[in-house]
Amino acid sequence: MKKAVCALLSALIVFGALSVSFNAFAADEKIGIAVASDLHYNIPRDEIEGDIDDEIFFYANRRAAMEDESGFIIDEFLRQCAEDDAIQYVFISGDLADNGRRIEQEHLDVASKLARFEEETGKPVYVINGNHDTGAGAEDITNERFREIYYEFGFNEAIETMPGNLSYTADLGEKYRLIAADSCDPSKSTEDGLTSDRVNWIVKQAEKAEKDGRYPVLMMHHNLLDHMPLQRILSRNFIVRNHFSTAAKLADAGIRIVFTGHEHGSDVISYTSALGNTIADFSTTSRTMYPLSYRFVEFSDDTVTYSERKIESIDFDALTERVSGYTPEQLSLMKADFGEYSKQFFKAGIRYRLWLGLTPEKLGIDSDAFYADLVFDAVGGLTDILAMPLYGENGLKEKAKEYNIDIPDSDYENGWDVATEVVGYHYAGDEPFALDSVEVTLILKIADYLLLEDLSSVNDKHFLGAANKILSNFGTDSVCKDFTKAAAKTVGPVTAGEYFILAVASPLLYGLAYDRDSLSDNNDSLPGYGAEHSNAQALSDKITGGMQKIMLYLSLFFRYILKIFRIG
Repeated sequence: MKKAVCALLSALIVFGALSVSFNAFAADEKIGIAVASDLHYNIPRDEIEGDIDDEIFFYANRRAAMEDESGFIIDEFLRQCAEDDAIQYVFISGDLADNGRRIEQEHLDVASKLARFEEETGKPVYVINGNHDTGAGAEDITNERFREIYYEFGFNEAIETMPGNLSYTADLGEKYRLIAADSCDPSKSTEDGLTSDRVNWIVKQAEKAEKDGRYPVLMMHHNLLDHMPLQRILSRNFIVRNHFSTAAKLADAGIRIVFTGHEHGSDVISYTSALGNTIADFSTTSRTMYPLSYRFVEFSDDTVTYSERKIESIDFDALTERVSGYTPEQLSLMKADFGEYSKQFFKAGIRYRLWLGLTPEKLGIDSDAFYADLVFDAVGGLTDILAMPLYGENGLKEKAKEYNIDIPDSDYENGWDVATEVVGYHYAGDEPFALDSVEVTLILKIADYLLLEDLSSVNDKHFLGAANKILSNFGTDSVCKDFTKAAAKTVGPVTAGEYFILAVASPLLYGLAYDRDSLSDNNDSLPGYGAEHSNAQALSDKITGGMQKIMLYLSLFFRYILKIFRIG
């Protein structure tokens, strides 16, 4: 009898415990969040000015950021959030001010805009700091001052904070808990500061959220996962250290969604831990850069649905009243299609940035070095080719034929145009360019021409200069170039060595140009926190997906290796 009573009591206790856990998550609650990042607010200048060689976008900059328009773009973003009843909360994952480490007024201006929004709408705003807000080089903007300025935007609702940095937690509705993590290094300008102590704090907060019957959602500035191939190597300051092990810890702690910024690209990528738990990293674009987009994310038990929202217009009257110097043509283009205007502004800025990166000064070449003239000629030839018209008389298509290179027809004007187009799609997300696309084909063909034309020209001038002077009496002064053209017509424009380089680089090019992730970057859905989740199936999908990617990369590699032997 006693055993039966004990068994019954045990069953009731277990059932009661299960009921408490179930009831804590029972009622399905939908919440809608506008997610923005990298506002990079600048106090607008009185008059626009610049020195870029572009008739329309002369005031563009190497960061391709619309600095003078930034405040008006933020105003339009907040206006849209105010008018959309589906948006209940606003998240901003860092870099609220562009010069926030040294210009306090930028922070004060942003805080004023956010305060007015909250007062008029009653919709809470939650922020976390980015590397432009606090940290290395900061004068008066300490963590304490940042928290004071933005106290009403998350910090005032903090359930728990982490000493020594700006991390905090806050409840969202009845079922979710935001973990806003400070991922910035206090002594370095862009590098992440997500130390093991901070990771352990996040894990602890996720576990507390689960005990309180809430789903944990993470927001921080730095990327958790790679949003482009080899990001940890190519752009290490934009992703947290030990990112795979960190992602596994967070996923196993119950965090399924993390919102990040910093890299300025729109990209969604997921990671599945060895235990079969999956976490998705939503990287969001900068408010001041093309494509001027932000995310609307709706949480329910079953699904997390996200979509892209764009800034398609701003208050142009307010802009011109504050900033002078815009030409009638600029204003006409802005008003006709602000999105397209931002894209062309972006392309002008990226071109300027790439051009600056190719200058001898940026390459660290001393003008007095014995090899300086050689480098100057090589770099100058490269930039000249990129600026050369692709088509028409004396265009690249015509000149490339001399090396047996066939430049495909397109609507692009020059090499800069196609290169910045591909870069633009990386920032905008959902990259559509497969390896056999016109864009990637053009880039590879132009690169081939650059190698053959520029290198042979440099060789003729610097290494065969004396011989060419003698041979000029016999009708030639460019032996290397003539030989290169003859070889290209005989055996083709690409050598075996170049095919090998392409074989190694093709997976990287493929990853940059074409997004093969199972999730769309801008408009899609994934299982919600309350959806049935099979760890075994998730792990199986991870292994299958990994094998498919390996096979794809091997096929790309051997595609070019076979060409070395003229098999492909």
